[in-house]
Amino acid sequence: MGAPLHWPLEALWQALAPRLPGFTAELLASVDSTNTECMRRLRAGQSEPLLLVALAQTAGRGRLGRSWQSECAAPGAALTFSLALPLAPRSWSGLSLAVGLCVARRLQEEPPPPGAPGPRAVLKWPNDLWLQGGGPERKLGGILVETASLLAPANSATRWVVVGIGLNVAPRSSEGLAMPAGCLHELDPRWDAPTALDRIAEPLVDALLAFEAYGFAPLVAPFAERDGLAGRLVRLSDGREGLAEGVGPDGALRVRTAAGVIEVASAEVSVRPVAV
Repeated sequence: MGAPLHWPLEALWQALAPRLPGFTAELLASVDSTNTECMRRLRAGQSEPLLLVALAQTAGRGRLGRSWQSECAAPGAALTFSLALPLAPRSWSGLSLAVGLCVARRLQEEPPPPGAPGPRAVLKWPNDLWLQGGGPERKLGGILVETASLLAPANSATRWVVVGIGLNVAPRSSEGLAMPAGCLHELDPRWDAPTALDRIAEPLVDALLAFEAYGFAPLVAPFAERDGLAGRLVRLSDGREGLAEGVGPDGALRVRTAAGVIEVASAEVSVRPVAV
């Protein structure tokens, strides 16, 4: 057995409580889904910001109903957590991209340029983190953003956002996966799950509050530096194909098709690069 993991929940509470009154952070040995548990607590009357970290998930969820599970992984081989807090942006468009950009920057501040040796942490629209370079593309992790309108203590409706993040920390089997699995150890073998949480959690709160104030538009250029689809032929789940040309100020994916440029914003549309 390896050394016990030391989770930075107390330090995160001290850092975030002044900005998020009532904030709590909790480590769970096992849960069906950290996002689902956050939603349960909110609907049961939770009215303060919440961070839940799970050592194992038995029914993790991804976008479009896909699963994200970590119950078979060794302790610390994956990082799974959800952050819930009230948020009131002018528009929710592009939020998953803002979250992904924050996470990628914290995991790899300066990625090598395309074609250079070594893996690059990039973003695959709208909510996946991929590794490129050093072999075939690998999925490093995923993001699930959900919102809910709940009654605040003053009986006024408050919109809450629950941001779930799952990351592979150590190598794992790719059996049964749509694409090979990547992990943080490819970026730096010294990474462990508590370190990744410590690097991500506080900047994630900053990113959410900045999104609330300014939306996604200021992040278009930074996102372009991490865009794993830019300039590539992609196929949409509705059958259309075209060349990915980045994202707009609302986070919509721009695809140049035979009929012209279209903007893909629907959460029900998936996008995959086409092998050439």
